[in-house]
Amino acid sequence: MSLYRYKAVSPAGEIEEREVDAAMQSAVIMQLQDAGYVPIRVEPAQDTAWWKALRIPFRVSRGQPSTRDIEVFTRELATLLGAKLPLDYSLQTLMEVAENESLRRLTNAVYDRVRDGAAFSAALESEPGVFSGLYISMIRAGEMAGNLDATLARLAEYLQRIKDLRDSVLSALTYPLILIGVAGISVIVLLTFVIPQFSQIFEDMGAALPLATQIVIGAGEYLRSYWWALPLALMAAIAGVRLWLADPVRHGRWDRRVLRLPLIGDLVTKVEVARFTRTLGIMLDNGVPLLGALNIVKGSIGNRALGEAVSTSSERLQGGQGLASPLAETGLFPKLATKMIRVGEESGQLEAMLTRVADVYDRETRQAVQRMLSLLEPVLIIGLGLVIAGIIISILVAVLGMNQLVF
Repeated sequence: MSLYRYKAVSPAGEIEEREVDAAMQSAVIMQLQDAGYVPIRVEPAQDTAWWKALRIPFRVSRGQPSTRDIEVFTRELATLLGAKLPLDYSLQTLMEVAENESLRRLTNAVYDRVRDGAAFSAALESEPGVFSGLYISMIRAGEMAGNLDATLARLAEYLQRIKDLRDSVLSALTYPLILIGVAGISVIVLLTFVIPQFSQIFEDMGAALPLATQIVIGAGEYLRSYWWALPLALMAAIAGVRLWLADPVRHGRWDRRVLRLPLIGDLVTKVEVARFTRTLGIMLDNGVPLLGALNIVKGSIGNRALGEAVSTSSERLQGGQGLASPLAETGLFPKLATKMIRVGEESGQLEAMLTRVADVYDRETRQAVQRMLSLLEPVLIIGLGLVIAGIIISILVAVLGMNQLVF
């Protein structure tokens, strides 16, 4: 038996949050439904405790809800609507159980517009920068089809899968980033605290220093005197790159070059293909026409070269062609993906096949990340070790030269 914490609407219409012992999460949900409750959230109590303990001290008041806030809002609203509760009552319930102030303000604003007679999709669209075009288009299609609860459930699953993919990539990159940070701090400590001690000794001896030693000592003196120039140079470099990429033509050429890079290009392609196919599949499954879905999905692709390929395919689709052939002719989409899409078109199951393609490239992305890290980690260790060893050796060479002069 495990301890689970649940939040649910009681038969009297009140919000109730308690902990119960159960064998599994589904058993808690069935128990609540049998008792006439509408479950909003059911999760392990232990996970909730440590997660809240970590989050609450560092919570920052933000004007816009986070991606996780939108996911929670979507999933909980889908649960309430699936229990046949009215939309306005469901939104009011979510206001009472909102985890933070930004999510509460968002829900309150949407609730006010819905209560004044606006459609749910129009109420969401009135919140600029919060809900994507994909999100609003799917909600609008769900309203027209009369299955808003199922649409929200699909959206919640989609947001969760996208988040899981992003988190898996970021978590895999954590160790290399820590390694680079520790090595950088080590180099800074050597240059700013250790090297100056030897610099004073060398000055007292008055001996000519090897070039490598002069470079290391000069770097240490520069870092001690002009350390403030490093963050300024970094900020200037970032601003310069962003200005250079502000031009769409240059940005497109850069993204096309990125796709040709070994390892990195393969990873970017797989991430974008997984996102593209999953987004398109969920929109088609929700009744959005293929042409309209493509016009929306192409804006969610981060790589402009792939986005242009989708735009070209959309234009050719208007001329009566299918989707797989134009994508294959761009030469940017993997052959496996285009062949699976063609099979889906020929069998009349394009939505299901797009979801399968997304699942395949989710797995491929995780494998590509692991392959890249298996090569990146030893390269980083050796490269950073050589930098530190070079600094130390440059000082040892000067010390040995001084000893020879003494004798």
